[in-house]
Amino acid sequence: MAFDIKLIEILACPVCKGKLDYKKDAGELICKFDRLAYPIQNDIPVLLEVEARTLTQEERL
Repeated sequence: MAFDIKLIEILACPVCKGKLDYKKDAGELICKFDRLAYPIQNDIPVLLEVEARTLTQEERL
């Protein structure tokens, strides 16, 4: 079973409560405002700030 992209409509960044973008090739949900990437593990979004990685300068553009 793959990640259900319909969830993006109801998911929000746990830090700023903003919109998340789905980056399918990396398997991540991206918050452009906070510059964080949340992993999707076993088709489940891990929306914990401590598990998120900071976006690189190139990814921020």
